[in-house]
Amino acid sequence: MYKHQYYKGMGDQQNHFVLVHGACHGAWCWFKLKPLLEAAGHRVSAFDLSASGTDTKVIQHVATLTDYTKPLLEFMATIPREEKVVLVGHSLGGMNISLAMEKFPEKVAVAVFLTAFMPDSEHTSSYVIDQFNQITPEEAWMDTKFLPYNDETDPKISMFFGPKCLSTMLYQLCSDQDLELGKTLIRPSSLFLKDLKNTKQFTKQMFGSVKRVYIICNEDAIIKPGFQRWMIDNNPVDDVKELKHVDHMPMLCDPKQLSVCLLDIAAEFA
Repeated sequence: MYKHQYYKGMGDQQNHFVLVHGACHGAWCWFKLKPLLEAAGHRVSAFDLSASGTDTKVIQHVATLTDYTKPLLEFMATIPREEKVVLVGHSLGGMNISLAMEKFPEKVAVAVFLTAFMPDSEHTSSYVIDQFNQITPEEAWMDTKFLPYNDETDPKISMFFGPKCLSTMLYQLCSDQDLELGKTLIRPSSLFLKDLKNTKQFTKQMFGSVKRVYIICNEDAIIKPGFQRWMIDNNPVDDVKELKHVDHMPMLCDPKQLSVCLLDIAAEFA
């Protein structure tokens, strides 16, 4: 079944996948997955969010989730109204694609939350991250640095994964080469909690009108499967997929399994 669907996108069945990275990462993290989707005949767009990857901004100049998401929102604005994309958000990228769903619901065939934070339309925008922080002990972040943006009185906080956290919590099933790539290319990011706590960005009418699929990564050590399932229970989705023997970085540790899963989702929903 999967082999047939892997090539289903050829010709006039082409889909457009838009890949959105997580905190501290960039478009570079999709470098294994992108050619697999393209080889199946699909169009793929992956780019850097503000202050990420090769983007020239620094996180201290990015105050809100909307500011951080600006490259994605600008890209979505260029998509013709008659086109629909398969929007994939990884980790914190779930918040970015949620903002795109709220602003451009008519342009999203299906939104895919890849071991990602998935908000709802009932609570403040920070709700799921607040719940995550409540159950995540401080020591679980290991050598990750959380620092004020500019001075000790600035309530906005940046985050930067430390090498121990990367190797133990995010990349534990990835190759040594992928881990070194991550250590080299990650940049400071933020969870934008100050902004999110004061807003209710997502509505049933817009965000809630888009079909959603959640992909569980069964050996994710940072957004653990139990919390992934709690988010699904909190805001039920149209379908749930599960990747086996993958950590928080499935696009690096098993891009083939992820590509087959995404093509299956596109065949069903796009």
